[in-house]
Amino acid sequence: MKIGFLPIDNRPVCYTLPEIIAGMDEDIEMFLPERKFLGDLKKSADVDAIFNWLENLPQDLDAIVLSLDTIAYGGLIPSRRGVETLEQIKNRIQNLKNILYSKKCKVYAFSSIMRISNNNYNEEEKEYWTQYGKKIFEYSYNLHKSGKEPQNNIPPDNLKDYLQTRKRNFEINKIYLKWQKEGLFEWLIFSKDDCAQYGLNVMEADELYKMGAVVKTGADEIPLSLLARAIKGVVKICPIFLEPGCKDLISNYEDISVEQTVTGQILLSGCEISQEKDADILLFVNNFKDKQGEIVMKIDTEMFSSDFKVPQRPYMVADLRFANGADNGFIEALFRNNLYSGDFYGYSAWNTSANSLGSLICASKVRFLAKKYNKKAFERLQVTRFLDDWAYQANVRQSLAKPDMEQLTQNMKYYERIVEKVLKTEVDVQYNYPWDRLFEVEIEFN
Repeated sequence: MKIGFLPIDNRPVCYTLPEIIAGMDEDIEMFLPERKFLGDLKKSADVDAIFNWLENLPQDLDAIVLSLDTIAYGGLIPSRRGVETLEQIKNRIQNLKNILYSKKCKVYAFSSIMRISNNNYNEEEKEYWTQYGKKIFEYSYNLHKSGKEPQNNIPPDNLKDYLQTRKRNFEINKIYLKWQKEGLFEWLIFSKDDCAQYGLNVMEADELYKMGAVVKTGADEIPLSLLARAIKGVVKICPIFLEPGCKDLISNYEDISVEQTVTGQILLSGCEISQEKDADILLFVNNFKDKQGEIVMKIDTEMFSSDFKVPQRPYMVADLRFANGADNGFIEALFRNNLYSGDFYGYSAWNTSANSLGSLICASKVRFLAKKYNKKAFERLQVTRFLDDWAYQANVRQSLAKPDMEQLTQNMKYYERIVEKVLKTEVDVQYNYPWDRLFEVEIEFN
């Protein structure tokens, strides 16, 4: 199977993770643009180079998985920061439409609904977010909730600029929806990232939904969910919640219950939800009792403290008790089992609940349906997830005040030895900070 894949940006979870997942089936031939052409925290993608890559994709592709923000704006972060006009973006995406029609393959695409972060941190937003981010969030929240223009202390020029950027992106999304109805896309997803109950982003999502769009909570995992959907075959999955009485609670950065996130991610990936006796793979969900914790934000929650016995059949684990990192209590219980068994289909605790689930389900589907299974690629994926989600995010990151390669490498050694023992595989890796910040670490295999 031949698949073209255009990531959101050059982060490892967006670029190298899909490569590793696809590599578990040697029958899948994945085509990605060179990583240097994609955007990062400070620069936009080289859109001309991306267009050239698209035009030169093989004519016998089975599918293209497309992050539309990369083409339209240069990436997810530039979609919030960019100053290009609506007309400029419309001209650019018209070129995209022409190229996609010429390819004559199935196109699985997604576009983001511009988020509204509830902080005064402008690392991924426009400069004025440093002073007015929380106020813009409150303005958006109260406008939606009350239906009336709220009082605010935001400089008029800043508010006007913000609302114009939102309107531009929303108009582009409506064009994509029109193309969907014309048959250009096999699947088109609009993603809601960092949601609250109310807000301009929620209003836009509701309007798109009423117009016939498919809207999903999440962002970075959606290309992986679409990759899973593009792969032929159906896998039956039975979700099992370790806290069954709490599955109606809502995760951090999301606006739907954990159960809705789980079922939504299963269905989006082209899999089926089934009863335990009929399932191909069991999905264990380590969900939270009261509220989702987040170690880096010092939001505590009760850790998993029971015994956990793995079944003698295919299973995977979504560790959602904490956002952006593993639950140390659950890892301790999980590692008391024999994970080297061929029944283990994967683990994830990457960032939000939707991020964890979408990436995990995609990988498990690829492995289950693999025509030429590559065990080394699967081991590489699990080493990455345990070292990133558990060792780094839930532990080592807390000991670092800033990116420090020497200290990071030293502190990770202890966890590398544990992962080697648990997975019964050699761990020979090095690390880097791809965006020069603590939020994400890249694990490179030597």
